[in-house]
Amino acid sequence: MLNKVPEVTVYFWIVKILCTTVGESFADYINETLGFGLTHTTVVFTAALLAVLVVQFRLPRYVPGVYWLAVVLISVVGTLLTDNLTDGHHVPLWTSTAVFSVLLAAVFATWYARERTLSIHSIVTTPREGFYWLTVLVTFALGTAVGDWTLELTGWSAGTSVLLPLGLILAVLVAWRMGAGPVLCFWAAYILTRPLGANIGDFLASPHADGGLGLGTFGTSVLFLGTILAVVVFLTKTRVDRTDPYAR
Repeated sequence: MLNKVPEVTVYFWIVKILCTTVGESFADYINETLGFGLTHTTVVFTAALLAVLVVQFRLPRYVPGVYWLAVVLISVVGTLLTDNLTDGHHVPLWTSTAVFSVLLAAVFATWYARERTLSIHSIVTTPREGFYWLTVLVTFALGTAVGDWTLELTGWSAGTSVLLPLGLILAVLVAWRMGAGPVLCFWAAYILTRPLGANIGDFLASPHADGGLGLGTFGTSVLFLGTILAVVVFLTKTRVDRTDPYAR
């Protein structure tokens, strides 16, 4: 297979953050506003994710529409995993954070022991792709737990809460520029974009009285899904994020 993931460009990070915002706002809209409940919402989106991943695994190369649809759905499912533990089973957020941290470390250790690399530039076999998507799922669940736990501890408003993950991502960028390992920096930033996107979603959706912009979960979801669609169409036409030079 050719590499099954996109090149890490500015477009990658833009769409990734948009997807994390959708994961937060769309899950809340379906679960709370429409009243589906955590269990039904989780079942529906998990089934949709599995169907898209079947298509993704059968493709021989990176296809922007399928890849980013899988990321959108996995962001929702990852959010719901943490929400089920917190709201459905009353698991403290610090416990969820610890559990998902250990699980992520175990996935990384197993991946590296088998493949001797954690680089996303080498997703050219089915086992590596399996490890990649499992890692993405756990990072979304971990990012959700860390972000919610931070808000619980600090009591910050929706707008202020954006600053912490943004500052940490900038610190990772500086570390990478100064020579820190690119694989480590990539996965650190990948995890941090989850609370950043979720906090942006909360800021946009929260009412003015709570320091937000008052767009609501539906308005925020529509805005970001539309933006994701526009960027994915652009990437499909220009192929600027393909790692395979012959695909450009």
